[in-house]
Amino acid sequence: MPEFAYTDLLPIGPDTTTYRSLGTAGVQIRSLGGAEFLHVSAEALGLLTAEAMHDIAHYLRPAHLAQLRAIIEDPEASGNDRFVARDLLQNANIAAGGILPMCQDTGTAVIMAKRGERILTGGGDAESISRGVYDAYTKLNLRYSQLAPVSLWDERNTGNNLPAQIEVYSDDDPAHAQQYKFLFMAKGGGSANKSLIFQENKSLLNEKSMLAWLDEKIRGLGTSACPPYHLAIVIGGTSAEFALKTAKYASAKYLDTLPATGSMLGHAFRDVEFEAKVLELTRANGIGAQFGGKYFCHDVRVIRLPRHGASCPIAMAVSCSADRQVLGKITPSGIWLEQLERDPAQYLPEVTADHLEDEVVRINLNRPMPEVLAELSRHPVKTRLALSGSLVVARDIAHAKIKERLDAGEGMPQYLRDHAVYYAGPAKTPQGYATGSFGPTTAGRMDSYVDQFQSLGGSMIMLAKGNRSKAVTVACHQHGGFYLGSIGGPAARLAQDCIKKVEVVEYAELGMEAVWRIEVEDFPAFIVVDDKGNDFFAPADTSVPLPLGTRPA
Repeated sequence: MPEFAYTDLLPIGPDTTTYRSLGTAGVQIRSLGGAEFLHVSAEALGLLTAEAMHDIAHYLRPAHLAQLRAIIEDPEASGNDRFVARDLLQNANIAAGGILPMCQDTGTAVIMAKRGERILTGGGDAESISRGVYDAYTKLNLRYSQLAPVSLWDERNTGNNLPAQIEVYSDDDPAHAQQYKFLFMAKGGGSANKSLIFQENKSLLNEKSMLAWLDEKIRGLGTSACPPYHLAIVIGGTSAEFALKTAKYASAKYLDTLPATGSMLGHAFRDVEFEAKVLELTRANGIGAQFGGKYFCHDVRVIRLPRHGASCPIAMAVSCSADRQVLGKITPSGIWLEQLERDPAQYLPEVTADHLEDEVVRINLNRPMPEVLAELSRHPVKTRLALSGSLVVARDIAHAKIKERLDAGEGMPQYLRDHAVYYAGPAKTPQGYATGSFGPTTAGRMDSYVDQFQSLGGSMIMLAKGNRSKAVTVACHQHGGFYLGSIGGPAARLAQDCIKKVEVVEYAELGMEAVWRIEVEDFPAFIVVDDKGNDFFAPADTSVPLPLGTRPA
């Protein structure tokens, strides 16, 4: 019989993070019963949290920025890879001004903390942390995305982005007795929706089978969560939920210092060699940084966990181009927050977007809809566009309300017949700006509306991020419509450089979910689905045949 031995399931190594000081207020040593304890006030917890949520809305880690610069300098990167990378670097530079957040979906606040055995707070830690989230979201130009269920079917925006997801664990390592350590994350809907769990079996536990399986699943991630991704894969787990949580931590680089090999103790480890093989797999699929190329992923983490002999969970998670996480800690020396990059301009090369891709087709959206459709029809999928003119903005709730009207026998709103529709929802507008951060949302959530809307002359041109279902390709082919892909991620740049005017058209009571009219100038986009049955994200030989008795040539 093996002797008893204990290990942490996730034995991470020493912390080499560079931190900046937030001071010492609310942190002091107290002696109780002959032992020294670190007393942490509620105000200290709130301050650290608020500062963390501010920083991850505006700043990125230097390593992430360096990876974007490396795409631009890689001769094997596609022109579209480099165009996306440069746009994301421009966006980071604008967001670092501290006014416009890098993404309009400023996310769900997720906080994981480990509290040493000699930390005193007086209780209510989760409430103090929530107060910090509240202060950040209500005082900054961030978006409120949390919906409270007021009945089984009805829900309302909470108006402050609470509740947050807060998990506080005990840390009984004697070396950490007077340390309170934190991981702060902001998970937007796009990347959160790509957290996936699969229940598999031992037949996948060999390199050949696993790579074939991963190739299919990674392609299925699509682009709606704004690649290039930091991809995490977890094989095994004492439970499915633990595997998925581990994948989320790994995507945030929180588990980078795990051991490189396993042991009979059953602890987690990283397989760096297999990570390199999976990264090459992602580079060969052709999806690239959203519009074709090599850089679907910046990097890959592969974590192996112990498992029950009858279970083999495999979890996947991504951190998107808004790579929003930061470490924090409170120790006897004070309150500390990971130092993110406040000068991202140093990573931006001296080159214009025109140097990075073929000729850009300029589209005047203020012409009659048939003329705009005819112009788009002259160009193949993957064509890069610069859009100028009027757009209407509508997303999930607005689409549902319009469908209710159509189903009741009312007509298609004229604004959806006359204008292209942009799936988006803005963050708060700073004083003196035309809009807050205003990037695209995931197109796939509106797929079910497309055929009905286009059959009635609406949504003939759609603009959003990510791939669409085959039903959208069929509808566009049948009705003569188009889906244009916008770059997912650079919401601050779009707000500052491309969106010149914003006004509410309908449903003002919905806040960011209202129908808006916006004026844009040189708004970047790509033709993804055309009127001929072509879908950029589908194989070249799978264009959709036009059903009999539909749109004439």
